[in-house]
Amino acid sequence: MHTPISTDPSTEPTPADHAAPWRMPAAVARTYGTGEVVELTEIDVPVPGEGEVLVEVKAASLNALDWHFLTGTPYLLRIQNGLRRPKRVVHGADIAGRVVALGTDVDSVAVGDEVIAEANGGGCAPYAVVKTKYLVPKPSSVTFQDAAAVPVAGLTALQGLRTHGDVQPGDRVLINGAAGGVGTFAVQIAKALGAHVTAVCSGRNLEMVRALGADVVVDYETEDVTVGGPRFDVMLDNVGNHSPKQAISMLEPGARFVLVSGPKDGNWLGPIAHMIQASFAFRRVEPSFHQFMADPNHEDLTTLSEWLAVGTIVPQIDRVIGLDGVAAALDELGTGHARAKIVVEPQR
Repeated sequence: MHTPISTDPSTEPTPADHAAPWRMPAAVARTYGTGEVVELTEIDVPVPGEGEVLVEVKAASLNALDWHFLTGTPYLLRIQNGLRRPKRVVHGADIAGRVVALGTDVDSVAVGDEVIAEANGGGCAPYAVVKTKYLVPKPSSVTFQDAAAVPVAGLTALQGLRTHGDVQPGDRVLINGAAGGVGTFAVQIAKALGAHVTAVCSGRNLEMVRALGADVVVDYETEDVTVGGPRFDVMLDNVGNHSPKQAISMLEPGARFVLVSGPKDGNWLGPIAHMIQASFAFRRVEPSFHQFMADPNHEDLTTLSEWLAVGTIVPQIDRVIGLDGVAAALDELGTGHARAKIVVEPQR
């Protein structure tokens, strides 16, 4: 375990006592760019404020969202995250760890609690601040690695299918991009909701996706799912590699098309361009169009935690890395072909 470094060598702070000025290693990106702008350096340990806690990060995981924050693309993102330099300099929103200090007005969490959380970044460091409304207890039977793989991808899959896709038992569900972080959870969640699942992925991931419970697995490298196949009641699209016309052709008249992301081409709009195009196309047809950003609400995080505890969802982890692997992992996420989840152990 990494010991926090004090700027006062005569002081030996403990995680429960945050009075001393602490320092810690972190994977930091102070400018926009690709993985080459990520550096390993020391920064101050953050101090929890009102309604926040300090969590000792046992594991974190990375998402495509981290790549967007790293590169500052699409450029519209910079309105929120800083026009010239990013406000979020330590990435990793998915966090599993132990509470070590409390901010003010915190009565729902105690020091020592093990939690799963979605934070405003910070997971690629040994300590991170998390708002209490965005954390839930970690089941004791679940490892920190598995817990860290869940929040952003799990919430996106759950809300895409249940909230926006309104998946019902017996629905025929198509999951495009079934081998990624969101996709691997989506296959399992759709099955838990009683759907018949067709999953699309590359040939190297067929066995993994089939093992998750998909009823039909399609290798997009050898088969075109848009031609001659069945129609679906719900389509969850994590890729955006089909035109709106092609998507509509795969859907029943009353179906729900849920678009999670689109091609990353172009710095100004990136996937937003595809989303806008699709939203206009679906205005003229009966299937409904749904696009959203996952909401880290407590109720859905609790559902995921409960499903994790009983094995309804089992996170698929491609590999576990230390802070020295963060830069390469973020670049891999930027390709759109990352497999399952990449977990970071900051104290490794």
